[in-house]
Amino acid sequence: MARYTGPKTKISRIFGEPILGNGKYLGKNSNPPGQHGANRKRKQLGEYALQLREKQKAKYTYGLLEKQFRNLFDEATRRKGVAGEVLIKLLEARLDNTVFRLGIAPSRPAARQLVSHKHITVNGIVVNTPSFQLKPGDVISLKNKTANNTALTSVIRGKNPKFSWLDWNEKEMKGVFIAYPERESVPENIKEQLIVELYSK
Repeated sequence: MARYTGPKTKISRIFGEPILGNGKYLGKNSNPPGQHGANRKRKQLGEYALQLREKQKAKYTYGLLEKQFRNLFDEATRRKGVAGEVLIKLLEARLDNTVFRLGIAPSRPAARQLVSHKHITVNGIVVNTPSFQLKPGDVISLKNKTANNTALTSVIRGKNPKFSWLDWNEKEMKGVFIAYPERESVPENIKEQLIVELYSK
């Protein structure tokens, strides 16, 4: 299953923010990557470059490749509502992202691995597709065998209260995708309108 496997700190330094969760290194070195990064000033980007940069940021944040991202954007344009906001809702409704948001995994790559290795069930059925789109009311839980594995359950930290579109039952180790989130509830620093403008060219 294709995914980005390159240096994560390098990606964070390109965007100047910890989009892959490794912000501790940015404090030591926030310069652009490369041999001459420290001596190179960040350029004033043009319109197209800003739009492309925002798309790349969204792709790396949610762990999608180009074709996956384009297909999801096309799906967003077919649905009712503002295309950019619908895109964010679809990204948040991915199974791997929801496993991460529920606190079952410490990062999106870790959540993707849990799903791919058949540790996660949706409505009682094992699903091993990270891009699986959840619908309101879907119940996400650990497979029974996984729930008894202390090595895996010890990293579960529980849901952040601000993610109001999700519900987590710590005792039963089950989560519910209550509804698609409103854009203002999603903490990611992504300007989705720039992505819409890019794909509209």
